[in-house]
Amino acid sequence: MLTVWYNTRCPVCDAGIARQKRRLIEAVKSGRIEFRDINLEPAALAGYGASLEDIRRRLHATDADGRLLVGADVAIAVWQATPGEGWLAALFGNPVLLPLTRFAYDRFADLLYAWNRRKGRW
Repeated sequence: MLTVWYNTRCPVCDAGIARQKRRLIEAVKSGRIEFRDINLEPAALAGYGASLEDIRRRLHATDADGRLLVGADVAIAVWQATPGEGWLAALFGNPVLLPLTRFAYDRFADLLYAWNRRKGRW
């Protein structure tokens, strides 16, 4: 199972995950993927060394093997599971584009995190 941890207090994050949940309804029902609000379980990933602020800044997930995924790697894993979005995972997760994908995701996440902090969404 892929368990995705995200920040429901961020309107952009919450809307993005809501969209994915709608697209992944069968996977959610069958238990192949789960979306969890880190604000309800702030220490959930402490064993991986991930703080509440780390997860508010970037998506985090654990995969079926218990590995921690962060940022763009979470987006790629979700795209792989989403019908019709496998091409996004193949494109942005290929070895040539992956470093650029991670860089772009991280910069966007930094801007979004700063915006949420300024708006007091904590």
